[in-house]
Amino acid sequence: MSTATATDSPAQPTVREILANPKMVAIMALGAASGFPNQITESAMQAWLKDSGVNLATIGALTYVSLPYLFKFLWAPLLDRYPLPFLGRRRGWMLVTQIALAIAIAAYAVQNPATWLTPITVCAVAIAFFSATQDIVIDAYRTDVSQPSERGMAAAANNLGYRTTAWIASALALVIADWVGWQPAFLILAGIMLIFCLATFFAPEPHYAQQPPRTLQESVVVPLRELLATPSAAALILLVVLFKVGDAFALRLFTPFMMDVGFSKTEIGVVLKAIFTTSAIVGAVLGGVLMVKLGLFRSMLIFGVVQTLSNFLYYALALTGKSYPLMIVAVGVDNIAGAMGNIASVALIMALCDVRYSAFQYALLSGFALTPRYILGGPAGYIADRGGWDTYYIVSVLLAVPGLLLVWFMRDKIKQLDQPRPQ
Repeated sequence: MSTATATDSPAQPTVREILANPKMVAIMALGAASGFPNQITESAMQAWLKDSGVNLATIGALTYVSLPYLFKFLWAPLLDRYPLPFLGRRRGWMLVTQIALAIAIAAYAVQNPATWLTPITVCAVAIAFFSATQDIVIDAYRTDVSQPSERGMAAAANNLGYRTTAWIASALALVIADWVGWQPAFLILAGIMLIFCLATFFAPEPHYAQQPPRTLQESVVVPLRELLATPSAAALILLVVLFKVGDAFALRLFTPFMMDVGFSKTEIGVVLKAIFTTSAIVGAVLGGVLMVKLGLFRSMLIFGVVQTLSNFLYYALALTGKSYPLMIVAVGVDNIAGAMGNIASVALIMALCDVRYSAFQYALLSGFALTPRYILGGPAGYIADRGGWDTYYIVSVLLAVPGLLLVWFMRDKIKQLDQPRPQ
């Protein structure tokens, strides 16, 4: 866990100065590389299987190919310990994973879901594994290269690149497949994945003043000791888990909620997807800009309050029923607020990482942050079924309160994390 003893805060750089820094462009380009493969094993693969006559039960079972994203912390220490002998400590692994992703995506083009699903499953797991590994290294790179004053903009740049290309990959796959078939679609996606290697080549190398781990044991034991040894460690890790729990709960059953309110699947798929993407990008940029001025503590407090209050708009929609104006406002405001909260959450995780072990520590902490998304499905369904959607969204607000209180109680430690650290 990174610490600082400085008492005097240096002058904060302006937003313009941060954006003029070449590494912000690199972070956005690498965020784009990180987001691009994400939907290939989600919406693109599901549409491909559906086109080929695969039943819905099988398609649902194949969603588990994404589990490497949750368990990536298991092999992250290897990437801290064993840098490749080219392109520096992080970029060498980026290049290898990007080439591997291009090969795995291209392998889809020679498969036929109608005849045999096993090789498709293998390809999908490979894509998810290499994508999760690329995420480990890109997250570590962003953590290593960003000073405290830059964390908000770095998180925003990454978010902007990630969301944009995740949407582009999904849209390209569907449009190309609709016109010329799935084989050309996957080959074109593989070719685009290779282009992201240019971002890796031209990204500036972080400066490392500290010695990276010398043994595999050191790359696991020491970072765990750093995260857990301080008196505030448990509270900070709990904050990582709780900060977005209300937001995660509110969105867990979003599609069934909108259908129950009265919106059609087409309206949900076309209109809401556009609002989702646009508002999330706006929120990420706004959150990054504001965080430069506010710092980590005030950003977490303000963004956390805003993302909590935004859930009342869904409560109003549940009471009102189908209303296009209210739906647009609710989805737009919630996703702007949620993206701002995500910027603060990512900045907190970056602040807790030591650059020597940032691959492992970031992967582990981000896994904690994602835990509510994976475990809240059962309780969410029970509450919605028994209490109705109005009760459901009141519960989502109540779930956010412990995280907000923890931000306030941990304010001194959070401010300390915002102090400059050595590279």
